[in-house]
Amino acid sequence: MQIILLHPRFSAKTVTLTHWHLLALVSLFSVSVIAVASLLYYLTARYATGLNIPLVRDMVASATQEDSSRKDRYVKENLAAMAMKLGEMQAQLMRLDALGERVQGLAGVKPQEFNFKEPPGRGGPAPSANSQPLSMEEFQKALDGVAKDVEQRADYMNVVETTLMSYKIKSKLLPTIQPVNVSYNASSFGWRIDPFTGRNAFHEGIDFAGAVGTPIVAAAGGVVIASEYHHQYGNMIDIDHGNDIVTRYAHTSRVYVKVGDIVRRGQHIADIGSTGRSTGAHLHFEVLVKGVPQNPHKFLAAGADQARMVALVK
Repeated sequence: MQIILLHPRFSAKTVTLTHWHLLALVSLFSVSVIAVASLLYYLTARYATGLNIPLVRDMVASATQEDSSRKDRYVKENLAAMAMKLGEMQAQLMRLDALGERVQGLAGVKPQEFNFKEPPGRGGPAPSANSQPLSMEEFQKALDGVAKDVEQRADYMNVVETTLMSYKIKSKLLPTIQPVNVSYNASSFGWRIDPFTGRNAFHEGIDFAGAVGTPIVAAAGGVVIASEYHHQYGNMIDIDHGNDIVTRYAHTSRVYVKVGDIVRRGQHIADIGSTGRSTGAHLHFEVLVKGVPQNPHKFLAAGADQARMVALVK
């Protein structure tokens, strides 16, 4: 393309434009249009409140309303999610309170010393002026952390309750209560002079002297594995308490249980008598572990200590 320039005082000049020149002009024009449009958009958005242009005012109001609606929707969705999480946490706390009360009872802690229904005291200095309020994201993160801590503590309390319950069951199955209500025993565990032969012999239990008909109770819960007459022990009862522990009650006058009966701790099972190899009315009481006689006094003393501790707690 050639452009001829004419001027009255000068000679004619010819300017030749190639396609590259045309392309550069088009590009320059496009950039100029975009720059002017951007400048107008910025000025309109920046000073929209001061300009009384209905179209611009409506556009700004629409954009502001849409942004506000989006924020409201976001807040409502997060509040609904947090409300559900809060409900779950309240249910977990109620379960944790009940679990804590059960563990408290199993551990023997006084209720007034540790009340799960009262919040613990809290305090401290006032926050500084530079402290910032929690954002929605920070609050959600803190709520999730508390929920996780509550769940972990509930699991821990369940383990503690199971362990304490196991200990309690095992203690119920140990022969730790005195089988008769008498103040002394007539013959202790160990070596002694046999009352029939006069020779040194090993006594495998404890003899409790008492009147005929004095009630005999089970020293612990268990299953009756023997209820019979023995030529040396007379009317005899053997109770299996599990963990290879067996108690024996001999020389009784009357027996109130039979083989296979499940007896509870402290249940009346027989009466004192003088049957079998006996010089007078008494109860011969044995504790066998894996068939080996043990000193019953160790078990009874442990039961007495435990009873004193329970009395102190109460």
